[in-house]
Amino acid sequence: MPKKNQEDKDESRLKTKLRERLAGHANPEGDAAMRALHKRLKRAQRKRRALAARKARAAGAASSEQK
Repeated sequence: MPKKNQEDKDESRLKTKLRERLAGHANPEGDAAMRALHKRLKRAQRKRRALAARKARAAGAASSEQK
């Protein structure tokens, strides 16, 4: 199993921070700092998924060329 890279650590750190703030909050929709945290988490997830999709497409294109 490979080591966790910095992006994975950042994503898990953001998840825990968001979970902690959500637990002790009465109105999370109105909190600008919480919204910013959520946006940063979603941005990190999008980036990770896009990278995985690019790698999968690149691997698929390379394997079809060899046939």
